[in-house]
Amino acid sequence: MPIRRLTVITLLLSLWFCTPLTAKTNRVDLIWMKQRQECLDQRRRIIFNNDGNEPVYFCNEVSPEDLLRSRTAPLVGYQVDSIFYCTWSSGFGLFTHHTKIGQVFTSCEAMFQKNLTQEFLDKKIDPLRVMTQFAHQHGTELFWSMRMNDTHDGSSAAYGPVMFRANRLKQEHPEWLIASKDHPLKYGAWSALDYGAPEIRDLAFRFCEEVSQNYEIDGIELDFFRHAFFFKCSGSGAPCGETELKQMTELVTRIRGMTDAVGRNRKRPILLAVRVPDSVEYCKWIGLDLKRWLSEGLIDMLVVGGYTKLNRWDYSVTLGHRYGVKVYPSLDEPRVRDVSARKLRESLETYRGRALNAWEAGADGIYMFNFFDPHSPLWGELGDPAILRTRDRNYFASVRGIGSVPVPHQKFISVPILNPDSPISITNGSIRVEFNMGENLLESKTKAQITLHLQFKHSDSQLPVRLNGKKLSGAKPNNDWVEYPLNSRTLRQGKNELTLEQTSVDNKAVLLLDLFVSVRI
Repeated sequence: MPIRRLTVITLLLSLWFCTPLTAKTNRVDLIWMKQRQECLDQRRRIIFNNDGNEPVYFCNEVSPEDLLRSRTAPLVGYQVDSIFYCTWSSGFGLFTHHTKIGQVFTSCEAMFQKNLTQEFLDKKIDPLRVMTQFAHQHGTELFWSMRMNDTHDGSSAAYGPVMFRANRLKQEHPEWLIASKDHPLKYGAWSALDYGAPEIRDLAFRFCEEVSQNYEIDGIELDFFRHAFFFKCSGSGAPCGETELKQMTELVTRIRGMTDAVGRNRKRPILLAVRVPDSVEYCKWIGLDLKRWLSEGLIDMLVVGGYTKLNRWDYSVTLGHRYGVKVYPSLDEPRVRDVSARKLRESLETYRGRALNAWEAGADGIYMFNFFDPHSPLWGELGDPAILRTRDRNYFASVRGIGSVPVPHQKFISVPILNPDSPISITNGSIRVEFNMGENLLESKTKAQITLHLQFKHSDSQLPVRLNGKKLSGAKPNNDWVEYPLNSRTLRQGKNELTLEQTSVDNKAVLLLDLFVSVRI
């Protein structure tokens, strides 16, 4: 097993103080490594990913105060220790910060009629600089987040064509696109840019370099999840090969070298985070050699998960911590199609249960994506498991369901996907469903009402149900749900197993649609 980065630094510092060093650069390198580690070890209870849409949609006047009003200023005093700010969320090369390498997004067409980005920059009010200064004034970290291949502009929705028309890079260089609108590939949006083209890789590097040199950012996030589609071979569902893996690794290596050089020059590190799917194998399938990036020390922080969850959180935590990398599960909004199921998963109670599961797995903090209510109580709760255990919470077998990413991922899923769109059929014999509990309820200092909720279809009678081997009783019907009262001794911290058995002689299929445990204080 590779030695953790912190252990290496500790060893080097010991050698420095115990052994005379003749090379001045060795001392400088050791000090720099220690400084980088101190920055990495900063507390990040909650990371807030802001897609930077304020100057495009939400500002009513051109002022720093109005820019900060809608999403950022109300977070002061809560548990948000880090803001990952994306200067406009849609379309490679389009930004709302001042750029000479990319293009400022100035379109006022259709739904962008309120876009004040150009007015902000004309008044020398740069959204990225405003956010950076505000964050630092309040002791908050600020990363610039770049979406590596956002493809909203390939959507058939009304905004898609407008965004595509606004993007000069894509208009002038159709040869750099993975496909075309008239000849799309089987998978992924046709408007994605091909990272097999050296020009695209170079531009991605130069965007990062420009921001690193011109803004007092604390780090850069390379958001590979939004959207996870980078090479033409992925359009047919084929795995990426060594060529694609090498090309993307060389890009990440180049960015890491640049951020290190700029950081040394300004005497303050620029950390590097990546947001990726939570599977080494799937990442490699789409061209991201995650394990190599970790083993070669190319990244500092690993943000995992999104609209698809492939593994339990402890999979990613173990992976990242093995290499001294901090790990932050991403709690994106649920997108299961069933309206009632989605509403339950969007609740405060479910976000609390999801966060407790992440903390129980050993995560270094919670990452919130597409969650923009600055007045939500969650900003004062999700970063502290002790507070969460005093609030009502839900634990679902699956919040994500199958999920959604551009390149097929189903064979990489190793967690439950149960929801009304992916029910489990019970015909004869028994089925098992796992769910996670991010706490030990036996240690709870507050008395709680604990209930198992099972949703069925085509069930005329109650099936025998066992939880962790113990047969449950006292079921109460509630519309198409059946509810079982539980006590804390029935549940385990971590993985729990529910067994349902079909005993009907006619073997009529019963569909299990959903499962969650509620804890009410």
